[in-house]
Amino acid sequence: MRISTEKLLLFTSDMLVAAGAARNEATQTAEHLVLANLKGHDSHGVVMAPSYVGNIKRGFLDPKAHSKIVKDAGGVVLIDGCAGFGQVVGREATAFGIERARQNGIACVGLRNAHHLGRIGTYGEICAEANMVSIHFVNVVGHEPLVAPFAGAERRLQTNPFCAVAPRRNAPPIVLDMATSFVAFGKVKVAFNAGKKIRDGVLVDHNGVPTNDPNVMFSEPGGAVQPFGLYKGYGLALMCELFGGALVGEWTMQPEHERTGTVINNMLMLILNPDVFGGTERFQHEITAMVDYLHETQPARGADRVRIPGEPEREAMAERSVNGIPLDDRTWSELVDAAKSAGMDVAEIANYSG
Repeated sequence: MRISTEKLLLFTSDMLVAAGAARNEATQTAEHLVLANLKGHDSHGVVMAPSYVGNIKRGFLDPKAHSKIVKDAGGVVLIDGCAGFGQVVGREATAFGIERARQNGIACVGLRNAHHLGRIGTYGEICAEANMVSIHFVNVVGHEPLVAPFAGAERRLQTNPFCAVAPRRNAPPIVLDMATSFVAFGKVKVAFNAGKKIRDGVLVDHNGVPTNDPNVMFSEPGGAVQPFGLYKGYGLALMCELFGGALVGEWTMQPEHERTGTVINNMLMLILNPDVFGGTERFQHEITAMVDYLHETQPARGADRVRIPGEPEREAMAERSVNGIPLDDRTWSELVDAAKSAGMDVAEIANYSG
């Protein structure tokens, strides 16, 4: 099915309100999720909403929580997300960091104990709107690991995102936003929901044998997602674990910590003002010239053109804004079930499916 942006946004927001969120926080969270769908990142879109509803009901997500400053050393700030909506506390921490970067030229913000932050690129885009460069190291804790280390057959890590964003004058920013696993786990979930095989290199079974079947991640004894780029992705995932988790959250995937089935993100965020380096003018000149140089590359056989990070998302958004957001039957069924469990009635839910 295809659903309009407006209907999906209202449905998701109403579902979160029914589960106990205030309207403002529900709308902010829903906007973040639906924007991820619009940009083609269905793994970080409304497919996550049922887990949010479940975590509210289990007491793992406080839908009314806001961020709280724990330590303030001027350019370095530690913020506690208080297990609130990551989309709410993440935006609050980003806004605070931008203001400090304006004052000091640079801000190092640690955000710990946030419920699932969603698509990390969103926070980088907020920084870019303020003409700031940003770098984000994120770890994921609270549930069983999903990703095998390089040369391993057992799960030891999560999909730990890394993100770096550069602003562009009079143009959308360059957004590198990636899981350190071969793909985000949500993409495995999307393939599973749609009954599709997953591409080569993504998964191994419990013996470490490559497989294209996403069912290995949802059945015992269980497989694992592979890191991207072999040892390179594994190494970057470990750095996200240590910087986002050990340094900021004081909570990594090592087995001393309880795994209750929730989703908690810890993030180390560096926000830099180009004015305190070589200056914005020179920085923007080099960005423009470099992007032009890349765009002028002759396409390889089978490719239409060379893109920069962030362009595929903008192309997906242009198409989906017109034609609606695609949802497979299983994902829609899970959304309907979550809405019912949140307290919405069948007739109310039916208004969103047309």
